[in-house]
Amino acid sequence: MEKTLLVSKSFTLFGREISFYGLIISIAMLLGVLVAVYIVKKKNYSKDIPINIALYALPCAIVGARLYYCAFHGVSDFWQIFRVWEGGMAIYGGVIGGFLGILLCSKIHKYSLLECCDLAAPCLILGQAIGRFGCYFAGCCYGVETTDPMLMFFPLSVQIDGVWHLATFFYESFIDLLGFVILFTLTHKINTIGVVTAGYFIIYGTARAILEAFRDPAECLMIGNLRVSLLLSVLLVALGGVLLFIILKKKEKGQKVNE
Repeated sequence: MEKTLLVSKSFTLFGREISFYGLIISIAMLLGVLVAVYIVKKKNYSKDIPINIALYALPCAIVGARLYYCAFHGVSDFWQIFRVWEGGMAIYGGVIGGFLGILLCSKIHKYSLLECCDLAAPCLILGQAIGRFGCYFAGCCYGVETTDPMLMFFPLSVQIDGVWHLATFFYESFIDLLGFVILFTLTHKINTIGVVTAGYFIIYGTARAILEAFRDPAECLMIGNLRVSLLLSVLLVALGGVLLFIILKKKEKGQKVNE
């Protein structure tokens, strides 16, 4: 008999079926916005910035997450792209889409792009930490199969179709939470523009690159034998390192980091 950790992936409220995954993602977005509002208040920025960023970044992130997933998994027909209730979202697509939304917001409202990214970075990684719990309910983003009985317990492993796999989504959630603490602290301790953004690139990129090695291949987006998320993670770390180097060099020369 197949064993599962969950009774259901959804629940009924007022006659409507609500997925736990969707609910958790919604909560993650809401908390991210609330954290941005708190940061803005503490740093005496304009109170309109978090809402403006959210209005651009969140829709773009959702669209990006869906398009990224469909691009690498393929779709049976064009309209399947819009059937998001069937599942299929990718974090990196959301990050890319969200960045494009922030870029658009910064151009339209004349904000500093790096300042916007610094504000969004701790909110984003917190959202990722919470959002990964949705993978538990959706039964996705798990790791390779484990046959060691000593490892067969949650949160170290998770049962999928009666088979134990490493709970890599939980590992990422924990690391993302630590990343949030670090970036949130940097936000209040360091005033140099761009450091928090570079920190996000390095922290999340490194964590994801390592965890990709333990992900079940069936749960990875692939181009041939290449894991797409692993490639993007390495590029993200490199980008973070270059950005941090440029920032520190400019600071050393007394130059202002504008964008």
